[in-house]
Amino acid sequence: MNVTTEQLFTEARTHNGFFPEPVPESTLRAIYELMKWGPTSANCSPARFIFVNTPEGKAKLGPCMSEGNRAKTLAAPVTVIIGMDMAFYDKLPQLFPHTDARPWFAGKPAVIEATAFRNSSLQGAYFMMAARSLGLDCGPMSGFDGELMDATFWAGTTVKTNFVCNLGKGDPSKIFGRSPRLSFEEACSFA
Repeated sequence: MNVTTEQLFTEARTHNGFFPEPVPESTLRAIYELMKWGPTSANCSPARFIFVNTPEGKAKLGPCMSEGNRAKTLAAPVTVIIGMDMAFYDKLPQLFPHTDARPWFAGKPAVIEATAFRNSSLQGAYFMMAARSLGLDCGPMSGFDGELMDATFWAGTTVKTNFVCNLGKGDPSKIFGRSPRLSFEEACSFA
C-alpha cells in the first residue's frame, strides 16, 4: 500500500455527497483492522462502531440526524456511528494486562467521561485516516440528536454516541471550497 500525505491530509476533503457505489464489508473490516493499532491511553480503546448501510438501518438513522445532515447521511453508502463505551475500563484486564488499571476509572464518572470521549475521538480520527488510506472519502459530523441516537442504536448498552461519519467514494461536485487553517504562529507556541 502506497499512501501519500496528500491522500491523508492535504488533498483529502470533508465530503458532503457520495456516489452510490457500495462499500464492501471486507473494506469496513480492513478499516477497523488498521485503525485498531492507533494508540489510546492505557490502551483503553473505548470506541465502538456501528456501520449503517441497509435501508432498514438508514430508516432508523434518519430521524436521529439534524435536518441539515439528514439527506446527505441517508444518501451515503455507509454511515458509521462512532460510539464511546462508558464501561471501557472493564476491558482493561484484557487490553492493558501490565497492571490492574481498572481502579483508575471505576466509580470515577468525570475521569470515565473525559477518557472515553478523548480516546474514542482519537480512534474516530484513526478510523478516518484508515478509510482514506484505503481509498474512501469521509464526511464526519456532529448534528444529530444524541439521546435519540443512543436510544435507537445503543439501547441496553453502556455506549454513547460521539460522532458520525459518512463513507464512500466522494462526489467532488458536492464539496465546499477549501476553508483556511490557522498558521503555525497562530496555533503553536514553545514552552
